[in-house]
Amino acid sequence: MNYKVKKLVLCLLLDAVGLVSFTIPLVGEFSDIIWAPIAAIISYKMFGEKQGKFTALTTFTEEILPFTDVIPSFTIFCILFDWMGIGSSKKSPLLHN
Repeated sequence: MNYKVKKLVLCLLLDAVGLVSFTIPLVGEFSDIIWAPIAAIISYKMFGEKQGKFTALTTFTEEILPFTDVIPSFTIFCILFDWMGIGSSKKSPLLHN
């Protein structure tokens, strides 16, 4: 399995962890107080310093707000940054003529 696929699988698992708290009525929303900062730290480390600042803040906000656990933020960021290359500092070969 290549790096991109492994990272996508990990992101899907992390989103599943966040979703599990959503399935436990009342208790789940309180567990977000613990999971939100952990998810933000993981997101920061996973996506690097430049993109990680944005992903950490977004992930923390998504996890701490009630009823937003269904948003797969890790997976969305993985697809945007790693699969689509959005925000990549690499220049397109077309610009180097």
